[in-house]
Amino acid sequence: MRMGRVAWVLALLAGASVGPVSAQTGPRNCSVTSQNLYVRDVMQDLYLWYSTLPDVNPAGFPSPEAYLEAVRYRPLDSRFSYITSAASSDAFYSDSQFIGFGFSTLLSGVELRVLQVFADSPASEAGLARGDSILEIDGRPIEALVASGEIGVAFGPSEVGASAEVYFRSRTGEERRARMTKRLVTIPTVSVTRVFEVDGRKVGYLFFRNFVRPSFAALDEAFASLAEAGVSELVLDLRYNGGGLVDVAVHLGSLIGGALTAGQPFATYAHNDRNTFRNETLRFETIEQAAPVLSRLIAITSRASASASELVINALTPFMPVVTIGDVTYGKPVGQYLVRFCEKMLAPVAFSLRNANDEGDYFDGLPATCAAADGIDADLGDAGEASLAEALHYVRHDACSRPPDAAATRARGVESGLRPIGWQSVLNAH
Repeated sequence: MRMGRVAWVLALLAGASVGPVSAQTGPRNCSVTSQNLYVRDVMQDLYLWYSTLPDVNPAGFPSPEAYLEAVRYRPLDSRFSYITSAASSDAFYSDSQFIGFGFSTLLSGVELRVLQVFADSPASEAGLARGDSILEIDGRPIEALVASGEIGVAFGPSEVGASAEVYFRSRTGEERRARMTKRLVTIPTVSVTRVFEVDGRKVGYLFFRNFVRPSFAALDEAFASLAEAGVSELVLDLRYNGGGLVDVAVHLGSLIGGALTAGQPFATYAHNDRNTFRNETLRFETIEQAAPVLSRLIAITSRASASASELVINALTPFMPVVTIGDVTYGKPVGQYLVRFCEKMLAPVAFSLRNANDEGDYFDGLPATCAAADGIDADLGDAGEASLAEALHYVRHDACSRPPDAAATRARGVESGLRPIGWQSVLNAH
């Protein structure tokens, strides 16, 4: 059986529009058994590792999510393929919106810190800010939630009206309680743009949050302002960017590469042997708002920099030096199609993506050129923030402030149990 409608292509959780794979529009009905059978059929057709699928009876599983979890190719796909609600997927990719409180966090040991708070969100109205430490959720200490394994679900379901009370300490030491109620929140795709003077050079800084439809206009506006300012260096901050649509990745890469990369291969799709007709090479575009000629890209990365974020770095590497500052990236050199069924979206890994030098397979992540902490006690875009300060140091000296330590760059926040999985690795927020 062949699969039904394909909505988007996700590169490392990213994508561009494609036509339907078959005439079939979905499962026979929305009973659990029909949904499970449909997921099996899609996986047998599109899944990059379809030949590894175990011969199990789909009817024996309580949900399509449970079936997917049982059959995924765990040596490489322990966290990539996923099923989520169609409404959530549509809101995120079309409008950069999700249902939540509007903030992101990092768990290190038993310390839960706020990384980013989105404007006009329940979290911002509650007074949460970058650098705050969350001490309790609904009266339960973070230590207890970590010990019980409940920390990953402590903020409740992704439903309008769901609420939670947090007890938190600000960067200045003030402690307070606040109750938040989930609603539709908009994530600004480009939330910070700055220009710094460094040894007579103008250095642009752009914090980019996700690869979704509104990103086209936001990126065009940001790059137009950077070009008008006459920047000759660019620091692209991808530290919390979990990916998004492939065509947005091509657009961003083309804005950075400008005339240097126009028309050159951006990435090549490689599908399984049942879908070789889908293989194609994407090319860098010619875009009016492209930055002035850049001799290199400096990217700030972390373990949350996934998919399309990694794709842009890998695609530009054959054409210009790309320096990465911070931490090793997530490690997702494969992409998905989004398949709609029964008000859900199935995103099976369906292809790998390789750059013009035939480089890919970075399942362990892209290493950091220079190790740097995420300076949570400083605002994003602050020249003194640890990762940005290291990037500006590299601009001045063409070298790291200290030798890279591969072991150290892999350690921060990775073993916390909160490394994003599936849909959460794209959203990367509560």
